[in-house]
Amino acid sequence: MTGDSKQNALIEQLKSVVGAGYTLTDAAKKQAYTKGFRFGSGEAIAVVRPASLLEIWQVLKACVAADVAIIMQAANTGLTGGSTPNGKGYDRPIVIISTMRIDSIHLIDNAKQIVGLAGSTLFGLEDTLRPYGREPHSVIGSSCIGASIVGGICNNSGGALVQRGPAYTELSIYAQIDTDGNLSLVNNLGINLGETPEEILTNLQERNFSDKDVEFPEKRASDNEYHERVRQVDEDTPSRFNNDGRRLYESSGCAGKLAVFAVRMDTFPIPEKHQVFYVGTNDPAVLAQIRRDMLSNFKSLPVSGEYLHRDCYDACKKYGKDSFLVIDKLGSKYMPKMFAMKRTVDRFAEKLKFLPSKFSDRMMQYMSYLWPNHLPKRMEEYRDKYEHHWIIEMSNEGVDEAKAYFDKFFASNEGSYFECTQEEGDKAILHRFVAGGAIGRQQLMNGKDLGAIMTIDVAFPRNEKDWFEKLPPELDEQIAVKLYYGHLFCHVMHQNYILKKGVDAKTVKDQILATYDARGAEYPAEHNVGHEYFAKDDLKAFYKKLDPSNSFNPGIGKTSKCKHWH
Repeated sequence: MTGDSKQNALIEQLKSVVGAGYTLTDAAKKQAYTKGFRFGSGEAIAVVRPASLLEIWQVLKACVAADVAIIMQAANTGLTGGSTPNGKGYDRPIVIISTMRIDSIHLIDNAKQIVGLAGSTLFGLEDTLRPYGREPHSVIGSSCIGASIVGGICNNSGGALVQRGPAYTELSIYAQIDTDGNLSLVNNLGINLGETPEEILTNLQERNFSDKDVEFPEKRASDNEYHERVRQVDEDTPSRFNNDGRRLYESSGCAGKLAVFAVRMDTFPIPEKHQVFYVGTNDPAVLAQIRRDMLSNFKSLPVSGEYLHRDCYDACKKYGKDSFLVIDKLGSKYMPKMFAMKRTVDRFAEKLKFLPSKFSDRMMQYMSYLWPNHLPKRMEEYRDKYEHHWIIEMSNEGVDEAKAYFDKFFASNEGSYFECTQEEGDKAILHRFVAGGAIGRQQLMNGKDLGAIMTIDVAFPRNEKDWFEKLPPELDEQIAVKLYYGHLFCHVMHQNYILKKGVDAKTVKDQILATYDARGAEYPAEHNVGHEYFAKDDLKAFYKKLDPSNSFNPGIGKTSKCKHWH
């Protein structure tokens, strides 16, 4: 049988499993799955969209028998292209398995824990937990509009919440392919679900298990040590980063080298009292001292602390305005629908040669100019007065603790703060969260005058005092735009650059990364290596252990794209 006939036979088999309507082979229909949210794209012979865990298993069996590479994909919201093919060089055809139709969430132990199936989302989890007075392990940030629970685990994502750290669990159920190409199901979920893969997956899908089937093994369902680790401000290592061997365990950090069917996660009580404080200063050392004081001396840890430089503030105001307005007026749940509509508009526009590329973004940008200023007056006053902005959330006893501290601290230090109203707090956080898309829009709208985009998320050591970047002049002069934001308490910063026209991006990036190496920093910090970063030796060894035949997500971390890692 020829290669084409083998592929055709596989596609017919996939159609028999998930249905012809959910087996995509048309290039235009596949594009939403073969092109990354911000980075990376490649070819796949088919995209399949199963409706159940059992269908995933059946698709996997067909793909393994046909000897094709497999990419498991959830929401495809990653920033480093880790859930799509990337370029050429693969020695086998690729099939993408999109899990987003399988979005059930099961509550266990009176909602103290959840089991999120392959396509379940943080949106869905928030809604499911709210009646129980509980909330998820993570919050949805600028890069995670519509993000999936399993995707977060596989990439050690998040960590913006100071008390909880990155997404992590040691309780999951997944499929694995061994050196000889044999597919097996591993149930480490801590729930008795049956014997055969078909029985186990069907019982899990339909929640056909009772409380007595749920075990509570000595395994973590969250990073329950992180709150202690982040307080250790004198340590010369970062608090969290993707290459951290402490948090590489089966599905956690696997980056798609396993086919993960479900994960079990802790949930957390919704605070009874909550307050957002807005801090402004012109001296980075002031924020460094506040960070040190709050982490070292406060009885109550902050909920979060989101930093924004003035230049990034301005970029978010101008180029993130449409996203801000959609979320503020319609709710964050509308964003996935908006992205779907944008893709439809862009596919149509591509057929009309007189329309520019990414027509939907340009149209939304011009429409946003018609809306009046959307930011609160006090935020705007701080923008004019201060270069550095820090949005700090406190809860319960920490609210009064923070207020007393800020009153005393700013009596003798440069800068100031204010207590946000509910509306101001919500808008301040939302303004920070649209930062992830603002740089891309800025580059798009000014593309004729600007060069390439370069984005780096970096974790600085916990004892780093000079956290605010000052590049050498020979590097700085090659950069047109620098946008800095991040999670200041854990020293995870997002350093985004738009280079000047004609500047070689790879050379500049290598030089910047060398400055991070010299400072003992780790990168990437929370978006995983994808196809943008090299996987370091420990991470590469972890991938090879999980997937010795290199059948799942080949090429991740700039590793081999070939079978058996050749």
